[in-house]
Amino acid sequence: MRKFFILFCSVVFFACTGNKNSKANEILSQAPYDKISDSIDKAPGEAPLYFRRGSLLYSNGEITLAEHDLKTAWQLDSREEYAQRLTTILRQKSSDTAINFLQEALKKLPNSIALHILLAKGYQSKNDLEKSIAICNEVIKKYPGQIDALTLKSEILKQQNKNDEAVSVLEQAYAYAPEDVELVHQLAFEYAEAKNAKVLSLADSLIKADVEKRHAEPYYFKGLYHENKGDYKEAIKYFDQAISHDYNFLDAYLDKGQTYYDQKKYPEALKTFQLTTKVFPSEALPYYWMGKSQQALGENEQARLNYQTAYGLDKTLTEAKDSSDRLK
Repeated sequence: MRKFFILFCSVVFFACTGNKNSKANEILSQAPYDKISDSIDKAPGEAPLYFRRGSLLYSNGEITLAEHDLKTAWQLDSREEYAQRLTTILRQKSSDTAINFLQEALKKLPNSIALHILLAKGYQSKNDLEKSIAICNEVIKKYPGQIDALTLKSEILKQQNKNDEAVSVLEQAYAYAPEDVELVHQLAFEYAEAKNAKVLSLADSLIKADVEKRHAEPYYFKGLYHENKGDYKEAIKYFDQAISHDYNFLDAYLDKGQTYYDQKKYPEALKTFQLTTKVFPSEALPYYWMGKSQQALGENEQARLNYQTAYGLDKTLTEAKDSSDRLK
């Protein structure tokens, strides 16, 4: 009876869309959907078929049709992966739509960690941080080593300017998963930003473990620590080591150039940013900082052109446009 009702609703959905129905049928009857659509016609109660077609539709930008298929899959079989994929679509509509769905989904799957994390992120997107933290704490209480909940809690605490607490939670996560590279890098970055000397021993342990000497991040973290401490000579030394390990490490170039800039060593800063634009010709920030260095050197026309280039590459970089306008 339940499957009949779902299939009846599916028929009504397409029947009520008028001209949209013929367009939908045309899309679904063509490759790459045609074979799955044929299978659905033969077995209309099989949720995995709707999930496969809905996922394919979503990846190809057919959002409305994808949402319908994924809702049908979820109604036929309340699986976690179906709810996760459907949430991805619903939050494009609004955070509230996604939150309402997740609240209902969790009634069916109350033990789903993934759905709890998605709900916490939904509240985070609305800046309802206390609700988000509460959900993280609920998960952590039940599963103390749940890394996603710990890292999300740390992120939210940082949003609340509770930086010490945020680092403490990251340390808890690291204690449970010291092999998690992304987590270790996140912790090292936070140590460096906080001028916490713990970053040095953590970076050294990463360097020691890097038998093939391929990774640049530990050197970058040490450089960032020294930069924030005002020890510019050491900072540049480590940024250079990071670049020597990975010639495409953008942040190392930018921080090295900014270290020179902060010391008012504008020719050295300009040279660094000029090199950066050669390595990363489509990145906006190197042009912006090249403009700042040129402006500091009195090369206003060249600076204005580089500010314009930066803004052309990234329209969100309004500082570049404002700087260019002031030099007109």
